[in-house]
Amino acid sequence: MAAAPCYRVEAGGLLLSVRLTPRAARDAVDGVGLLSDGRAVALIRVRALPAEGEANAALTALLAKCLRVRKSAVTIAAGHGARLKQVRIAGDADVLAGEIDRWGSAGSQSD
Repeated sequence: MAAAPCYRVEAGGLLLSVRLTPRAARDAVDGVGLLSDGRAVALIRVRALPAEGEANAALTALLAKCLRVRKSAVTIAAGHGARLKQVRIAGDADVLAGEIDRWGSAGSQSD
């Protein structure tokens, strides 16, 4: 049985569940993991500090680069001050979902 994806398809894009680790050694997408309650999340780390929105800005920039969309297409929908976030990504949902599905099997993608 396949695990549930870490995203939900919406009109005009998708909503991605993220567990963000700030103050990391490098900016990277480390794949998809499961929380203790069984929810799937994208595991992402950034070098930026978790102060004054720096880590959130680094997250949106990294996701835009990895998913090949404009930075303005990536917005934090929920969890601005938390490690667990919901990130809205505008674009072709099928293309975005295909890219994210590859994270589960590809390992780390860094900046």
